[in-house]
Amino acid sequence: MVAAFWRTNLTLRQLAPLFGVSKSAADRIVSHLGPALALQPRRRFRKETVLIVDGTLVPTRDRTVAASSKNYRYSTNHQVVIDADTRLVVAVGKPLPGNRNDCRAWQDSGAKAAVGTTPTVIADGGYRGTGLTIPHYRRHKNEELPAWKEEHNASHRKVRARVEHTFARMKSWKILRDCRLRGDGVHHAMLGIARLHNLTLTG
Repeated sequence: MVAAFWRTNLTLRQLAPLFGVSKSAADRIVSHLGPALALQPRRRFRKETVLIVDGTLVPTRDRTVAASSKNYRYSTNHQVVIDADTRLVVAVGKPLPGNRNDCRAWQDSGAKAAVGTTPTVIADGGYRGTGLTIPHYRRHKNEELPAWKEEHNASHRKVRARVEHTFARMKSWKILRDCRLRGDGVHHAMLGIARLHNLTLTG
């Protein structure tokens, strides 16, 4: 029932009859089992592990945890960290209002603390000043990057695209396109879908 709720984003009033229960029973089941499916962050990493971090916006109707963001909708910002080799999600930060930039959200969401001292974490240019591995950038508009930097940036983009592919797979779960859950509901849904995503990849 919880998986069907996240996948379809039906209201509980629509979902309950499909499972032969009342709306209130469906509400209790989702509220109880949703957090139980949450992804547990990985605690240890190999020395050679390369991680990728990026933020994604989840439109969220609860305005106490959301804010109007660059997509002009009330959203929450979720920092997601994946393993570059396995493409498994290893950590998801706590949701922050959608108007928080990724640089700040990396710190405030707990994603940075979850990663710890992992040797290499790559990110896009929005994480400037965080100590993460980001693309080379022009310090003024007339500056030309040398060929080796352009090549490095191309390689960086190719690897970093893996986290975008992860977002695309996770957002096939329709609840992440318009979340009606309140309070911690959007966080529990994000963690649960991350775990189900990992189970799909590992078979």
